[in-house]
Amino acid sequence: MNLNDCYNFHDFRKLAQKKLPSPIFNYIDGAADDEITYCRNTSSFNEVDLVPNVLKGVENVDLSTTIFGKKLKLPIYCSPTAVQRLFHFEGERAVAKAADKFGTMFGVSSLATVSVEEIEVITSSPKMFQFYFHKDRGLNDHMLERAKEAKFDVLALTVDTITGGNRERDLRTGFKIPPELNIRGLMSFATKPVWGLNYLLKPKFELPHLQDFVDEGTSVVSSIGDYFSNMLDQSMNWKDAENLCKKWNGHFALKGIMSVEDAKKAIDIGCTGIILSNHGGRQLDGSRSPFDQLQEIVDAVGDKVDIICEGGIQRGTHVLKALSLGAKACAGGRLYLYALAASGQKGVERSLSLLKQELERDMKLMGCNSVTELNRKNLRFR
Repeated sequence: MNLNDCYNFHDFRKLAQKKLPSPIFNYIDGAADDEITYCRNTSSFNEVDLVPNVLKGVENVDLSTTIFGKKLKLPIYCSPTAVQRLFHFEGERAVAKAADKFGTMFGVSSLATVSVEEIEVITSSPKMFQFYFHKDRGLNDHMLERAKEAKFDVLALTVDTITGGNRERDLRTGFKIPPELNIRGLMSFATKPVWGLNYLLKPKFELPHLQDFVDEGTSVVSSIGDYFSNMLDQSMNWKDAENLCKKWNGHFALKGIMSVEDAKKAIDIGCTGIILSNHGGRQLDGSRSPFDQLQEIVDAVGDKVDIICEGGIQRGTHVLKALSLGAKACAGGRLYLYALAASGQKGVERSLSLLKQELERDMKLMGCNSVTELNRKNLRFR
């Protein structure tokens, strides 16, 4: 199997599994506890049917949408995800260049392996910086100022990682950042020599936004769960979020909103967007899927704030269903991470290209010329 054999999300996943050491593949692939929420994130879309219209003259389809004051050519963007150079040596560079090529937004994590300064240089598309609120307030100010100076368009504060989720696959495989090359780890990495050679011979693995402030994940190995539990500020509250919003003084979002109550509070503190997300099912297992919560949150605040649906999206039809319920855009992480692991920038470009083709085809089959024409009349709940 190679990149040209990949036609959908599941194909990229299979190819990534062939290329990655087991601990790293399972870090992308896994979720919390019994992974019920992870599975539900996608299966929830199957509870809604599309009702198309015909004879609408759909030779020209406009997929563009506007969020945070920026026009995107696609109604879906690349969610911020951590440590991308573990998955492929090109890491965030590959994703930034691919997102730029397709005219969509790229989210850069606080735990990125490429700096915001470099991302600014290699892409002209809209950029989001995903912010983890650390105990070290100096680090918080440092990251905020770097994102400002790099002219990032949106700051998104992640609010669903107040402690680490129970990711049992990581416990079983011993996944750490940076990779812990002990006897146990070496056995799994030895089976994927190409990955190992790239890791050893390419530029050193770094977390450039953190390394001057913390040892964990840089010079000291740590699991992601331990990092969240030990380094992030568990006292973070609404006042902290409001102060961060004021300091940023630009488009600001909360990532991890799942209730109407919290959506309303987000608007009260000055958010211009909210990202419905359960962290890919990696935090609280048994929680609702973003798609299941979308309708009631849109009904409550959809006229006041940009609402993004993130989680479980594997097909163009999933995007159309979320937009029909009132989301302004969608976002995904695994959607492009498997493709990144499979073949770097070429892989991400192929995944976005296939998704764009699906969206264009499915819009025509729905009888819609523009994503603004999608609405609840196009849906029936089972």
